Amino acid sequence: MDKRDSHGKAGNGGRHKLPRGPHPHRRPQGDAPRDRRPASSAGGLWLYGLHSVEAALANPARRLRRLVVTEEGEAALAGRLPHLWPIQPERIERDRLDQMLGRGIVHQGVALQADPLVPPSLNDALKRPGPVLVLDQITDPRNVGAILRSAQAFGAAMVIAQERNAPEEGGALAKAASGALERIPLLRTVNIARALIALKAAGLWVMGLDAAGLSHLSRDAIGNRRAALVLGAEGEGLRRLTRETCDELVSLPMPGGMESLNVSAAAAVALYEIIR
Repeated sequence: MDKRDSHGKAGNGGRHKLPRGPHPHRRPQGDAPRDRRPASSAGGLWLYGLHSVEAALANPARRLRRLVVTEEGEAALAGRLPHLWPIQPERIERDRLDQMLGRGIVHQGVALQADPLVPPSLNDALKRPGPVLVLDQITDPRNVGAILRSAQAFGAAMVIAQERNAPEEGGALAKAASGALERIPLLRTVNIARALIALKAAGLWVMGLDAAGLSHLSRDAIGNRRAALVLGAEGEGLRRLTRETCDELVSLPMPGGMESLNVSAAAAVALYEIIR
Protein backbone atom coordinates (compact mmCIF):
# COMPACT_ATOMS: atom_id res chain seq x y z
CA MET A 1 0.00 0.00 0.00
CA ASP A 2 1.23 3.46 -0.80
CA LYS A 3 2.83 5.32 2.09
CA ARG A 4 0.17 8.01 1.97
CA ASP A 5 -2.63 5.53 2.62
CA SER A 6 -2.56 6.35 6.32
CA HIS A 7 -3.23 9.97 5.62
CA GLY A 8 -6.26 10.04 3.40
CA LYS A 9 -6.25 6.88 1.28
CA ALA A 10 -7.94 3.57 1.43
CA GLY A 11 -6.85 0.02 1.09
CA ASN A 12 -10.28 -0.91 -0.24
CA GLY A 13 -13.50 1.39 0.14
CA GLY A 14 -21.88 7.54 -0.33
CA ARG A 15 -24.87 9.29 -1.88
CA HIS A 16 -26.53 12.53 -1.54
CA LYS A 17 -25.60 15.44 -3.74
CA LEU A 18 -25.01 19.10 -3.24
CA PRO A 19 -28.64 19.62 -4.23
CA ARG A 20 -30.46 22.21 -6.24
CA GLY A 21 -33.35 22.32 -3.76
CA PRO A 22 -36.52 24.35 -4.22
CA HIS A 23 -34.69 27.57 -3.25
CA PRO A 24 -31.10 27.62 -4.55
CA HIS A 25 -28.80 29.20 -2.01
CA ARG A 26 -26.47 32.04 -2.89
CA ARG A 27 -22.90 30.79 -3.08
CA PRO A 28 -19.81 32.86 -2.38
CA GLN A 29 -17.56 33.58 -5.35
CA GLY A 30 -15.50 30.53 -6.28
CA ASP A 31 -17.99 27.99 -5.02
CA ALA A 32 -18.90 25.89 -8.02
CA PRO A 33 -20.33 22.62 -6.73
CA ARG A 34 -23.29 21.98 -8.99
CA ASP A 35 -26.33 21.22 -6.88
CA ARG A 36 -28.26 18.17 -8.05
CA ARG A 37 -30.83 15.78 -6.69
CA PRO A 38 -29.83 12.13 -6.77
CA ALA A 39 -31.29 10.27 -9.71
CA SER A 40 -33.76 7.58 -8.73
CA SER A 41 -34.01 4.49 -10.89
CA ALA A 42 -37.41 3.04 -11.71
CA GLY A 43 -36.96 0.36 -9.08
CA GLY A 44 -35.14 2.39 -6.45
CA LEU A 45 -32.22 0.81 -4.60
CA TRP A 46 -31.95 -2.13 -2.20
CA LEU A 47 -30.78 -1.68 1.39
CA TYR A 48 -30.14 -4.77 3.47
CA GLY A 49 -28.98 -5.79 6.94
CA LEU A 50 -30.69 -5.10 10.24
CA HIS A 51 -28.96 -1.81 11.11
CA SER A 52 -29.37 -0.14 7.72
CA VAL A 53 -32.99 -1.30 7.23
CA GLU A 54 -33.96 -0.33 10.78
CA ALA A 55 -32.50 3.15 10.32
CA ALA A 56 -34.19 3.61 6.94
CA LEU A 57 -37.60 2.54 8.31
CA ALA A 58 -37.20 5.07 11.13
CA ASN A 59 -36.21 7.87 8.73
CA PRO A 60 -39.31 9.87 7.64
CA ALA A 61 -37.28 11.41 4.79
CA ARG A 62 -36.72 8.02 3.15
CA ARG A 63 -39.30 7.09 0.49
CA LEU A 64 -39.97 3.36 0.90
CA ARG A 65 -41.07 0.99 -1.84
CA ARG A 66 -40.91 -2.60 -0.63
CA LEU A 67 -39.85 -4.46 2.53
CA VAL A 68 -39.06 -8.16 2.22
CA VAL A 69 -38.17 -10.31 5.24
CA THR A 70 -37.60 -13.91 6.15
CA GLU A 71 -39.38 -15.27 9.20
CA GLU A 72 -36.21 -14.98 11.27
CA GLY A 73 -35.37 -11.57 9.82
CA GLU A 74 -38.81 -10.18 10.63
CA ALA A 75 -38.53 -11.35 14.24
CA ALA A 76 -35.05 -9.83 14.57
CA LEU A 77 -36.17 -6.53 13.04
CA ALA A 78 -39.26 -6.41 15.28
CA GLY A 79 -36.99 -6.91 18.28
CA ARG A 80 -35.04 -3.79 17.31
CA LEU A 81 -37.89 -1.61 16.05
CA PRO A 82 -41.55 -1.63 17.08
CA HIS A 83 -43.65 -3.49 14.54
CA LEU A 84 -45.63 -0.39 13.51
CA TRP A 85 -43.51 0.03 10.39
CA PRO A 86 -44.41 2.59 7.69
CA ILE A 87 -44.56 -0.18 5.09
CA GLN A 88 -46.10 -3.66 5.14
CA PRO A 89 -43.47 -6.44 5.10
CA GLU A 90 -43.57 -9.29 2.59
CA ARG A 91 -42.54 -12.69 3.93
CA ILE A 92 -40.01 -14.46 1.72
CA GLU A 93 -37.84 -17.57 1.87
CA ARG A 94 -34.13 -17.07 2.45
CA ASP A 95 -33.15 -18.74 -0.83
CA ARG A 96 -35.40 -16.37 -2.73
CA LEU A 97 -33.91 -13.36 -0.94
CA ASP A 98 -30.43 -14.65 -1.75
CA GLN A 99 -31.41 -14.79 -5.42
CA MET A 100 -32.85 -11.27 -5.35
CA LEU A 101 -29.81 -9.64 -3.78
CA GLY A 102 -27.05 -11.95 -4.98
CA ARG A 103 -25.28 -14.86 -3.41
CA GLY A 104 -22.85 -13.90 -0.68
CA ILE A 105 -24.76 -10.79 0.42
CA VAL A 106 -25.06 -10.74 4.22
CA HIS A 107 -28.63 -9.46 4.42
CA GLN A 108 -29.62 -10.96 7.82
CA GLY A 109 -33.03 -11.82 6.41
CA VAL A 110 -34.20 -8.25 5.71
CA ALA A 111 -34.09 -6.05 2.61
CA LEU A 112 -35.73 -2.71 1.84
CA GLN A 113 -36.29 -1.20 -1.59
CA ALA A 114 -36.25 2.59 -1.39
CA ASP A 115 -35.45 5.79 -3.25
CA PRO A 116 -32.12 7.61 -2.74
CA LEU A 117 -32.21 10.31 -0.10
CA VAL A 118 -32.42 13.98 -1.07
CA PRO A 119 -29.86 15.88 1.03
CA PRO A 120 -29.99 19.42 2.36
CA SER A 121 -28.18 22.24 0.61
CA LEU A 122 -24.57 22.90 1.53
CA ASN A 123 -25.60 26.00 3.46
CA ASP A 124 -28.22 24.10 5.43
CA ALA A 125 -25.84 21.23 6.14
CA LEU A 126 -23.29 23.72 7.46
CA LYS A 127 -25.83 24.74 10.13
CA ARG A 128 -25.15 21.38 11.73
CA PRO A 129 -22.31 21.56 14.26
CA GLY A 130 -19.05 19.72 13.91
CA PRO A 131 -16.24 19.21 11.40
CA VAL A 132 -16.73 18.39 7.72
CA LEU A 133 -15.21 15.42 5.90
CA VAL A 134 -14.38 15.66 2.20
CA LEU A 135 -13.59 12.49 0.22
CA ASP A 136 -11.37 12.97 -2.83
CA GLN A 137 -12.30 10.05 -5.13
CA ILE A 138 -12.56 7.30 -2.51
CA THR A 139 -14.19 4.49 -4.48
CA ASP A 140 -14.81 1.53 -2.16
CA PRO A 141 -18.37 1.64 -0.73
CA ARG A 142 -17.25 -0.21 2.39
CA ASN A 143 -14.70 2.49 3.17
CA VAL A 144 -17.19 5.28 2.48
CA GLY A 145 -19.77 3.54 4.66
CA ALA A 146 -17.27 3.10 7.49
CA ILE A 147 -16.30 6.78 7.20
CA LEU A 148 -19.98 7.76 7.48
CA ARG A 149 -20.25 5.63 10.61
CA SER A 150 -17.24 7.36 12.19
CA ALA A 151 -18.50 10.77 11.06
CA GLN A 152 -21.80 10.17 12.84
CA ALA A 153 -20.10 8.73 15.93
CA PHE A 154 -17.77 11.71 16.31
CA GLY A 155 -20.31 14.43 15.52
CA ALA A 156 -19.31 15.53 12.02
CA ALA A 157 -21.68 17.89 10.22
CA MET A 158 -21.58 16.13 6.84
CA VAL A 159 -19.53 14.15 4.38
CA ILE A 160 -18.87 15.48 0.88
CA ALA A 161 -17.90 13.16 -1.99
CA GLN A 162 -17.29 13.70 -5.67
CA GLU A 163 -20.02 13.25 -8.27
CA ARG A 164 -17.89 10.75 -10.17
CA ASN A 165 -15.23 8.28 -9.05
CA ALA A 166 -17.13 7.58 -5.85
CA PRO A 167 -19.64 4.84 -5.01
CA GLU A 168 -23.36 5.22 -5.48
CA GLU A 169 -25.68 5.09 -2.50
CA GLY A 170 -26.53 1.41 -2.17
CA GLY A 171 -26.69 -1.68 -0.03
CA ALA A 172 -22.98 -2.26 0.53
CA LEU A 173 -22.35 1.36 1.51
CA ALA A 174 -25.45 1.50 3.75
CA LYS A 175 -24.56 -1.76 5.50
CA ALA A 176 -21.02 -0.58 6.23
CA ALA A 177 -22.46 2.71 7.52
CA SER A 178 -24.59 0.72 10.00
CA GLY A 179 -27.46 3.24 9.94
CA ALA A 180 -25.34 6.40 9.62
CA LEU A 181 -26.42 6.94 6.01
CA GLU A 182 -29.86 7.92 7.35
CA ARG A 183 -28.46 10.28 9.97
CA ILE A 184 -25.66 12.32 8.45
CA PRO A 185 -25.83 14.21 5.13
CA LEU A 186 -23.73 12.78 2.30
CA LEU A 187 -23.44 15.48 -0.35
CA ARG A 188 -22.11 15.28 -3.90
CA THR A 189 -20.01 17.81 -5.78
CA VAL A 190 -18.70 17.87 -9.33
CA ASN A 191 -15.49 19.65 -8.32
CA ILE A 192 -13.73 18.95 -5.02
CA ALA A 193 -11.44 21.99 -5.21
CA ARG A 194 -14.40 24.34 -5.67
CA ALA A 195 -16.19 22.67 -2.78
CA LEU A 196 -13.13 23.36 -0.60
CA ILE A 197 -13.20 27.01 -1.68
CA ALA A 198 -16.85 27.16 -0.62
CA LEU A 199 -15.98 25.68 2.78
CA LYS A 200 -13.20 28.23 3.20
CA ALA A 201 -15.61 31.04 2.34
CA ALA A 202 -17.90 29.67 5.09
CA GLY A 203 -15.06 30.05 7.59
CA LEU A 204 -13.73 26.49 7.80
CA TRP A 205 -10.02 25.64 8.05
CA VAL A 206 -9.35 23.04 5.34
CA MET A 207 -6.76 20.38 6.14
CA GLY A 208 -5.59 17.65 3.78
CA LEU A 209 -4.55 14.41 5.48
CA ASP A 210 -1.33 13.40 3.76
CA ALA A 211 2.02 11.80 4.62
CA ALA A 212 3.72 14.89 3.18
CA GLY A 213 2.10 17.07 5.82
CA LEU A 214 4.73 19.11 7.63
CA SER A 215 2.79 19.09 10.90
CA HIS A 216 0.87 16.48 12.83
CA LEU A 217 -2.88 16.82 13.14
CA SER A 218 -3.71 18.05 16.65
CA ARG A 219 -6.57 19.70 18.48
CA ASP A 220 -4.20 22.35 19.85
CA ALA A 221 -3.07 23.39 16.37
CA ILE A 222 -6.68 23.73 15.17
CA GLY A 223 -7.62 25.90 18.12
CA ASN A 224 -11.11 27.35 17.90
CA ARG A 225 -11.33 27.06 14.12
CA ARG A 226 -13.97 24.84 12.56
CA ALA A 227 -12.21 22.16 10.56
CA ALA A 228 -12.75 20.46 7.24
CA LEU A 229 -10.69 17.31 6.75
CA VAL A 230 -9.89 16.06 3.24
CA LEU A 231 -9.11 12.37 2.66
CA GLY A 232 -7.52 11.10 -0.55
CA ALA A 233 -8.27 8.22 -2.86
CA GLU A 234 -7.18 4.61 -2.63
CA GLY A 235 -3.77 4.15 -4.21
CA GLU A 236 -3.39 7.79 -5.24
CA GLY A 237 -3.86 10.00 -2.22
CA LEU A 238 -4.92 13.62 -2.57
CA ARG A 239 -4.82 14.93 -6.10
CA ARG A 240 -2.52 17.87 -6.88
CA LEU A 241 -5.25 20.53 -7.15
CA THR A 242 -6.92 19.24 -4.00
CA ARG A 243 -3.62 19.45 -2.10
CA GLU A 244 -2.97 22.97 -3.38
CA THR A 245 -6.45 24.15 -2.38
CA CYS A 246 -6.12 22.99 1.24
CA ASP A 247 -5.07 25.53 3.86
CA GLU A 248 -2.48 23.03 5.09
CA LEU A 249 -1.42 19.41 4.84
CA VAL A 250 -1.29 17.41 8.05
CA SER A 251 -0.28 13.87 8.96
CA LEU A 252 -1.05 11.39 11.71
CA PRO A 253 1.76 10.58 14.15
CA MET A 254 2.55 6.84 14.13
CA PRO A 255 5.09 6.09 16.87
CA GLY A 256 4.60 2.35 16.33
CA GLY A 257 6.37 2.47 12.99
CA MET A 258 3.51 1.59 10.66
CA GLU A 259 3.53 3.49 7.39
CA SER A 260 -0.19 3.47 6.72
CA LEU A 261 -3.74 2.95 7.88
CA ASN A 262 -6.86 2.13 5.92
CA VAL A 263 -8.60 5.40 5.04
CA SER A 264 -11.64 4.67 7.21
CA ALA A 265 -9.38 3.98 10.20
CA ALA A 266 -7.41 7.17 9.49
CA ALA A 267 -10.67 9.12 9.32
CA ALA A 268 -11.78 7.80 12.72
CA VAL A 269 -8.44 8.66 14.36
CA ALA A 270 -8.40 12.14 12.80
CA LEU A 271 -11.99 12.90 13.79
CA TYR A 272 -11.31 11.85 17.36
CA GLU A 273 -8.32 14.19 17.49
CA ILE A 274 -10.31 17.09 16.01
CA ILE A 275 -13.12 16.83 18.59
CA ARG A 276 -10.92 15.78 21.50
